[in-house]
Amino acid sequence: MGRDRGSRRTPDSRADTRADPADEAGTSPVEFVDDGTGGTVVMIDGHPQSYVQLGDPRLLVFEYVQFLAAVVDVLPEGPVAATHVGGAGLTLPRYVAHTRPGSPQIVLEPAQDVTSAVRQTLPLPRGHRIRVRPVDGRSGLRQLADRSAELVAVDAYAAGRVPAELTSTEWFTDVARVLGAGGLLAMNTADEPSRRHLARLHATIATVLPHTAAIATSEVRKGRRFGNTVLVASAQPLPLTALARRVAMTAFSATLLHGPSLARTLGSAQPFTDEDAEASPEPPRVEGWRVR
Repeated sequence: MGRDRGSRRTPDSRADTRADPADEAGTSPVEFVDDGTGGTVVMIDGHPQSYVQLGDPRLLVFEYVQFLAAVVDVLPEGPVAATHVGGAGLTLPRYVAHTRPGSPQIVLEPAQDVTSAVRQTLPLPRGHRIRVRPVDGRSGLRQLADRSAELVAVDAYAAGRVPAELTSTEWFTDVARVLGAGGLLAMNTADEPSRRHLARLHATIATVLPHTAAIATSEVRKGRRFGNTVLVASAQPLPLTALARRVAMTAFSATLLHGPSLARTLGSAQPFTDEDAEASPEPPRVEGWRVR
């Protein structure tokens, strides 16, 4: 459940803020902020984690969610068997359910209180095939069958950081096991301008899923600020032309890097293993809704 680190609309100062409806004392870490346009920002521990527009699940405000959706859209037509690691507001599963009706989806989200609050305040659509399992990504993925997913979308954060256990070679070996032939991994991560962690994460993924690409805004790609990158990988060649075209349709000035351009941007790096895996860097601490 990633935290937005890019540009997006700032909620109206008059927006309604509601605590977890299951918590009358208002002490829940989950809050729902009405942005005044029909959309809701899901806040967890005081940080914006998801944006949900019940009236139009295609409206994706956070930049990295648009990048994840671009990956969804280049998969073959029809329902998609998707596994999501990280749930929060269930924004991407709602998008998949809307654009690919009938898609069987599994969401691995250990925070049951978050899931309960989200489903009570922001109900899932009728006829959805989204199953939320109250388990962490590492344990939950281990329980899934070989080649059971066409898409594995990883957007899991704890205290603003991708957990170390979701960065190792062992973890991505299990992701590759679950992916079917030609299936895609799409992983949201965030890093400092140095991109040291991103380089090691990419090297780790490439050891088991050798066909890779990265989507980021121009500012992040050029190392001008802390920000999000979506890594895409597969055991088979990626649909790069279609993906580049789809990325160009997002609301942000974004770039798809692959091959030599990606190698030049990230350089060489040592893959993570379970023994030396690291969580992604802590995001800058700032006031308000924007990191910059």
